[in-house]
Amino acid sequence: MAKASASVAPTPLLKDELDIVIPTIRNLDFLEQWRPFFQSYHLIIVQDGDPSKVIKVPEGFDYELYNRNDINKILGPKASCISFKDSACRCFGYMVSKKKYIYTIDDDCFVAKDPTGKEINALEQHIKNLLSPSSPFFFNTLYDPYREGADFVRGYPFSLREGVPTAVSHGLWLNIPDYDAPTQLVKPLERNTRYVDAVMTIPKGTLFPMCGMNLAFDRELIGPAMYFGLMGDGQPIGRYDDMWAGWCTKVICDHLGLGVKTGLPYIWHSKASNPFVNLKKEYKGIYWQEELIPFFQSVTLPKDCTSVQKCYLELSKQVKAKLGKVDDYFNKLADAMITWIEAWDELNPSAASAAVKLHNGSSK
Repeated sequence: MAKASASVAPTPLLKDELDIVIPTIRNLDFLEQWRPFFQSYHLIIVQDGDPSKVIKVPEGFDYELYNRNDINKILGPKASCISFKDSACRCFGYMVSKKKYIYTIDDDCFVAKDPTGKEINALEQHIKNLLSPSSPFFFNTLYDPYREGADFVRGYPFSLREGVPTAVSHGLWLNIPDYDAPTQLVKPLERNTRYVDAVMTIPKGTLFPMCGMNLAFDRELIGPAMYFGLMGDGQPIGRYDDMWAGWCTKVICDHLGLGVKTGLPYIWHSKASNPFVNLKKEYKGIYWQEELIPFFQSVTLPKDCTSVQKCYLELSKQVKAKLGKVDDYFNKLADAMITWIEAWDELNPSAASAAVKLHNGSSK
């Protein structure tokens, strides 16, 4: 009897409060390796490409699957804001989720091992990151002071030690690094073998390149800012979907006093994408980025932007005013940002009314 009770698995953290969002064009055999860690959670699968193709999901997983026909049916004309033939379509899953937390992972990512050979439960570490505070206003040289075995170092202001809520947990990758096409071309054999046992808060005022293949966030705190833009079919750019979401999210987190963490957990990224195909998708972005980054570094949001939605709509105005002259694509993107918020609020009416109440309460 004692042996049987010892084998009972512990209750997974937040299993009723978290959805796992997976964009895909193929059968999800990769879930077999993740079964011990994911099976207790609800999955939202966003099928990209041909909606008539049948995607096979291993037995035993609780999931809902949306293809392009479903997206068009649910959003109607507003479906124009959801990318097609690009993993940016994953953000539709964020919109239809009813949970507080989201974890999103790509289908070429597998379970990594730490230096002792133990399999890493990436989801558990993301949850730890999200449930502990961040420290964006003053850098702690021992990294995350809220982790077991760490603390604030001498000289850290006591008034800032309470920290702020964590909105985003950005995980990393062993094996294939998330490089752009030019770097892939000059370093085709480079692999990331360095496991750094650290989590840190990205300081306020510092942007970062957010990768969407191993990412978790608090949907209630920052969800409406996690729009992955217009990418893929019919668009002049690709592979900047997560970057765009990351820049917008970080600016809004800084404005609202929320935290973004990066570091652990690692996943094993198994497959390098074709650098020549990537270059074709990225080349405009590589040029545009030199104007996009100064824009995001200098952007300021008015004090009356007290909700994520209000911040995001204000950002869309500034994108149109300042980036529209870089390329007409940014005028289209600014319009899509507005459509995205309208669609989000339609599917999440309680969140929208909470945002209005927050605004009304703060403006009195």
